[in-house]
Amino acid sequence: MFTDLLAPFSQLWLRLTLGLLLAVLTVVVAYRARSLSRSGALAAATLGTVVFGLGGLRWAALLLAFFISSSALSRLFRRQKAHVAEEFSKGSRRDAAQVAANGGIAGLFVLLHLAFPAEAWTWLGFAGSLAAANADTWATELGVLSRQPPRQITTGKPVARGSSGAISATGTLAACAGSGMVALLAVLLWQSELSPGAGALLFGGVTLAGVLGGLVDSLLGATLQTIYFCPTCQKETERHPRHKCGSQTERLRGLTWLDNDLVNAACTLTGALCAALLAGLG
Repeated sequence: MFTDLLAPFSQLWLRLTLGLLLAVLTVVVAYRARSLSRSGALAAATLGTVVFGLGGLRWAALLLAFFISSSALSRLFRRQKAHVAEEFSKGSRRDAAQVAANGGIAGLFVLLHLAFPAEAWTWLGFAGSLAAANADTWATELGVLSRQPPRQITTGKPVARGSSGAISATGTLAACAGSGMVALLAVLLWQSELSPGAGALLFGGVTLAGVLGGLVDSLLGATLQTIYFCPTCQKETERHPRHKCGSQTERLRGLTWLDNDLVNAACTLTGALCAALLAGLG
């Protein structure tokens, strides 16, 4: 009888151990490909252990689809995007904060799935969070390649490429494609659990949730996110405390504590909550 009581815990530890091994293997490959920094590798290994070990293959496949596609786009057309990356981003190597911002909400929904294993909203929230992260990443990575200058989402005025809160037709289409890719995979992976006709609703709903998350990211970037200014280069930047030229940057606008990582977290949370609401419509 005592052995029977311990059986579920033994299975849990086995799944976590297997999840850790798979996560470490994936992270080592990503680290060698320079997609992750050291802190990012540690955070990704932790997240991967939770998703691979507690969620299973379906959950892991969706996470990997986001990570692989977004990392590949970060490396694509790197030369054309170099000047933008210098001003407005940390670079293509994700650190721990970036991993947590883009994948932390997804990890939370895996844990919620353990508590509510029969509920569809946990899978939808998981998918929605990754759809939003993918939408934001694809919009950022491909939007800066647009031939037309982007416009500020709040004012419609032209702004520099890569500026926080900037949107373009190219970036918007990329956001829809990135979100739709995750949504399509979510439908295919969960097909056995869906009632007839529910697949189309799930695909459309998760895609929309991801795009809405990306729009929240842009709105916060244009209004509340802290933005700095380099007095030497006379340029806006997200870099702090020093710009690429070495000069001390000064806060230009926004809330001091609201950086790009927190904005990304708000993006994924929005996507997760919007997608989870679909469960009430099914």
